[in-house]
Amino acid sequence: MLKIEKLKARLRETGEEILKGVDIEVGKGKIVAIMGPNGSGKSTLVNVIMGNEKFEVISGKIEFDGQDITDLPTHERAKKGIYVSFQHPPEVDGVRLASFIPMVLQKYHPDDDTPIPKLRKMMGETFKRVGLDESFLKRHINVGFSGGEKKRAEVAQLYIIKPKLAILDEIDSGLDVDALKAISSMITELRNSGIGFLLITHYPRLLHHLDVDEVKVMVDGRIVKSGGIDLALEIEDKGYEAVGV
Repeated sequence: MLKIEKLKARLRETGEEILKGVDIEVGKGKIVAIMGPNGSGKSTLVNVIMGNEKFEVISGKIEFDGQDITDLPTHERAKKGIYVSFQHPPEVDGVRLASFIPMVLQKYHPDDDTPIPKLRKMMGETFKRVGLDESFLKRHINVGFSGGEKKRAEVAQLYIIKPKLAILDEIDSGLDVDALKAISSMITELRNSGIGFLLITHYPRLLHHLDVDEVKVMVDGRIVKSGGIDLALEIEDKGYEAVGV
C-alpha cells in the first residue's frame, strides 16, 4: 500500500535537511508505529507524505497502491485514499462537520449512495462512541474544541470516511483512558476491514491497546531501529537510551 524508499527531504525556507533516508512500508490491514524523541522528524515525515509545499523532497520515492505519488499535490494524494490526522488539527471556521463529512465521504467513495438520513444517524452514533455529543456535528470544524475533543472528532471522521490508509500523528495526546479505549477499538475494527495505519507517537500507551505489526524508532531523520511491541515496551520502561538512541 504505502512504500517509502530512501526518502530525503528538507525545509524549503532554510534548506535544512530533516529526513535523511527513510524506508517504511505499510501494507493493507497493517499497523506500523513510529516512535522517537521530539525533533526526530516524525511530523515532518507526515507532512512530506502528504505533499506539504513547505518541504522539498531531495531524493527517494513515495509510492501508494503501486503508483509514485512523490510529486502529486496534496488533494490528489487524499483522493487516492490517504487520510491524515495532524498533531494539531486546524480550526476551520464557517464549515460545519455535518456538511464537511458527507462531502469528504463522496471524494473518497464517489459511488457511495447512503441515504442522507441514514448517514446522519451513523455520524451521530459514531461521535457518541468517541464520547462526543451529537451536537458537535453542528459546530464548525475544531472551532472551540479542546485538544482531546479535536482528536476524538478526527477518529470519528476517520471511522465514517474509511480511507485506504490512515496516518495518525499523536492521536493519543489529550485523551483520557476511556477515550483511548474507544479510539483503539475503532482503529482495530478499521484495521480488520483492511485499512492500513501509520501511527506517530512519543509514548506507547496507545500501542498497549492495539495489535501492532511493527514499531520503528526515528532519530535525527533516520529510522535507527525496528522491532515489535517489545521494542515500544522497552522504550517505555527504560527510555530511548536503552535501545541505543
